[in-house]
Amino acid sequence: MRKFVYIVTDRNRTSLHVGISADLIKTLDFYKKMPCLFFDSAHQLTRLVYFEEFKTEAQALSRFKQMSRFTRAQKERIVRSCNPDWIDLTIGLDFEHIMMSKKISTQVNLQFGILS
Repeated sequence: MRKFVYIVTDRNRTSLHVGISADLIKTLDFYKKMPCLFFDSAHQLTRLVYFEEFKTEAQALSRFKQMSRFTRAQKERIVRSCNPDWIDLTIGLDFEHIMMSKKISTQVNLQFGILS
């Protein structure tokens, strides 16, 4: 079973929130549906800026506890090490999820009447 430890932020990078989840897409959808869950509407935690994937729950929980104790400067350093522009990573996750759920056809249908 896969587990994720992640950092989400608002559009102004005012707040950094560390979390743990088994289904990252579903968790991020929850954040978007409940914008005032942690803060007021100005600080909507909708931007995934960092995540790590673990194979066991024990590993993920250990890393989550460690990152939860980090200062803001340490969290920023982690994000900048792999995402220097603070790009929202949910776009890539959604693309993978969409492509995995779609059946891709490798067969191309050509009408021969057009070619002759």
